[in-house]
Amino acid sequence: MIDPSRTALVLSGGGARAAYQVGVLKTLAALRREAVGEADNRVNPFGIIVGTSAGAINSAALACHADDFNDAVARITEVWSNFRAEDVYRADMLGVARNGAQWLTMLSIGWALARWRRFRPRSLLDNSPLIGLLQRVVPMERLPAMLARRHVHALAVTASSYSTGEHVTFYNSSQAIEPWVRSQRLAVPTALSHEHLLASAAIPFVFPAQRLFSEGRSAWYGDGTMRQTAPLSPAIHLGAQRMLVIGAGRMHEPAAQRLPDRRYPSLAQIAGHAMSSIFLDAMAVDIERLARINRTLSLLPAQALENTPLRPVECLVIAPSQRLDDIAARHLDALPGPVRTLLHGAGVSKAGPQAQGSALASYLLFEAPYTHALMALGEADTLARREEVARFFGWPQRRLAQPIV
Repeated sequence: MIDPSRTALVLSGGGARAAYQVGVLKTLAALRREAVGEADNRVNPFGIIVGTSAGAINSAALACHADDFNDAVARITEVWSNFRAEDVYRADMLGVARNGAQWLTMLSIGWALARWRRFRPRSLLDNSPLIGLLQRVVPMERLPAMLARRHVHALAVTASSYSTGEHVTFYNSSQAIEPWVRSQRLAVPTALSHEHLLASAAIPFVFPAQRLFSEGRSAWYGDGTMRQTAPLSPAIHLGAQRMLVIGAGRMHEPAAQRLPDRRYPSLAQIAGHAMSSIFLDAMAVDIERLARINRTLSLLPAQALENTPLRPVECLVIAPSQRLDDIAARHLDALPGPVRTLLHGAGVSKAGPQAQGSALASYLLFEAPYTHALMALGEADTLARREEVARFFGWPQRRLAQPIV
């Protein structure tokens, strides 16, 4: 019998790319409904939920509605299906000019003017609208009750401290769990809040850092994917024996088409490359590391296995089968005009197959045409692996005659 309290959901970061996660979750709920019926479909199958960046927001939304998993998935699906950039950041001309235009201007003329603080923008974009969205969508006041009633056993979100250089996992749990300390990363039990979500989702340079108070001290935090050398570690420390990891790119994507390009890379291309390294590479490396450890443990005799604290952890990974950068390139025109102008100044070219800098745009495209495309991909990728999904959760395996809608 599979123990949901030891089953973890790990949601990675990636800004607007996190729409893919919602497509996967929507299809998981539908597959479970088909396999076990409506009666059991409200029960949360993930006792441990861990998220980073935009994945932290999705994770918190699920945890705060853990008494009805089906309803929780429906709620976040509704949000991502109707997304507009202005729900997340100021996309009007004035808002973009106040932050983005000044930021790019400072890059071009240097920081000589920085002594005049009023000319020192904190980020490329102003994400103040995200605060209102979190208040509507993620009722953090429900989390203590969800934990007390054991609808969820632990929620963890990660952030990176600009003040100390440490990668910090903040977590709430239904019972006391000893915090852990590793090289340049540590865990802090705390009452999670919207501020922790804002910190975890503060994409470097793009969104402003968030000040958090912890253990009597304050520090400035940014996106939790930065310096995240072991993304799977929090789930394991919180007791996971099995985990579903939903990625946001790279792991199952086809290789990029290599075309000769004599042009010097634009700021957008360099920024997109850096973001992909931050958001995507560490997860892929950690999954490979876990697979190697599992293989090594499988070779140990039973007595030797009893003498090691290591235990195999079953891991199912669902990640995009298509390049999200290419999908973003087809939807650049969906961005509000001022944002398109700003990104064009950074080197993002017009929509189409030859678009440049679409990797950067893929993190900022909080627009329904793009999020719909990513959700549809998540649905298709999950349906393609329905038998693996059923085995992972221990559901009766049934071949469905019709696609799930």
